Amino acid sequence: MIVAVGTKVARDASYVRLLATGELDDCGAALAELAHSCALCPHRCGVDRRCELGRCRTGTRPLVASWGPHLGEEPPISGSRGSGTVFLAGCNLRCLACQNADISQPPRGPGRFAIDEQALAGTMLDLQLLGCHNINWVSPTHQLPQLVRALAIAARHGLTVPIVYNTNGYDNPEALRLLAGIVDIFMPDLKYADPASGELVSGVPDYPARARAAVTEMFRQIGAAWETDADGVLERGLLVRILVLPGDLAGAAENLRWLAESLSPEVAVSLMSQYRPAHLAASHPALARSVAADEYCAALAALARWNRSERTLVQPHARLADHG
Repeated sequence: MIVAVGTKVARDASYVRLLATGELDDCGAALAELAHSCALCPHRCGVDRRCELGRCRTGTRPLVASWGPHLGEEPPISGSRGSGTVFLAGCNLRCLACQNADISQPPRGPGRFAIDEQALAGTMLDLQLLGCHNINWVSPTHQLPQLVRALAIAARHGLTVPIVYNTNGYDNPEALRLLAGIVDIFMPDLKYADPASGELVSGVPDYPARARAAVTEMFRQIGAAWETDADGVLERGLLVRILVLPGDLAGAAENLRWLAESLSPEVAVSLMSQYRPAHLAASHPALARSVAADEYCAALAALARWNRSERTLVQPHARLADHG
């Protein structure tokens, strides 16, 4: 449904239609079934999340660390009023340089972040009332049943803004297929192109294959085209994040080549220079420093070669900015 709001056009998110048909509730139930012998992510722990904990150390209640309007995401996501971020606690990766280790990595105090689905729905509605352009699920993979059930509650009470699926990329395409028509904006990481980097930094040697399969499914659902509002804020689309790492651990050029050749050179990319050593990064010399200017220049050259999207975003590198 298209609703005129002043001189702008506001587009109801796709899940609003699925609420009316009952498919939104069906999706929540199907995701819960995946969690009963857990296959929500590629770890496929197989535990019954109602009574056991797998690698993510998360049961069936929502674990939410914080929420609020966020103006620091990419401009098409944050817009002028902020992205309504919901930072989920826990994670299915163990990244040595995790910048959110205090909420993502064990140990955590029992129940420290636990709320219920009614409360989670309320946070989404509050963010919409604050004027946020979207609801941004940060690290959602391991909490999909809770999130979709809470979304159904919120939608019944008037939530209409798009959902941003903001993920580390280590996702199961089977679970992602259930999100078709629910998520309007996919924002995955492509962290590594080499299995050895995935094993070293995040403990998952199968990361490149798994993340590429996940991004392929996102592309199948959304494609490369963007839909934006009158102010250029994204309402439907795919934005792939590539964080350049020291020592080319991210394999940025190879991931850019893969995106262009396997999906489309028109897929929008956010190339990021913001890496900083955090958490356990000092335990490995390759991670204990920032990204050098020449390393970022190499990524920029690869971006120029492989990417053709007018929507692609480039984060400046401090040393390059200093030299114009």
